[in-house]
Amino acid sequence: MFYVYALYSSKFNKIYIGQTCDLTNRLIEHNSGKSFYTKRFIPWEIIYTEEFETRGEVMKREKQLKSQKGREFVWNIIKKKS
Repeated sequence: MFYVYALYSSKFNKIYIGQTCDLTNRLIEHNSGKSFYTKRFIPWEIIYTEEFETRGEVMKREKQLKSQKGREFVWNIIKKKS
């Protein structure tokens, strides 16, 4: 399975959208500073995930979530949790 995910750093009020086949390990990588962009904004928490059967599907959804409309969708999830 493949996952698209959204991370949120409440300390820096930043979001990050990505995709992986191992959510647990990927979150560990983000919070340990192994990812170039996210290491500056540790700590991260997963706030949204979707599951897909193929890499093509997950890449398509990741692209959608990285658009302006997709980022608005993620920010709305954050607002609802606050």
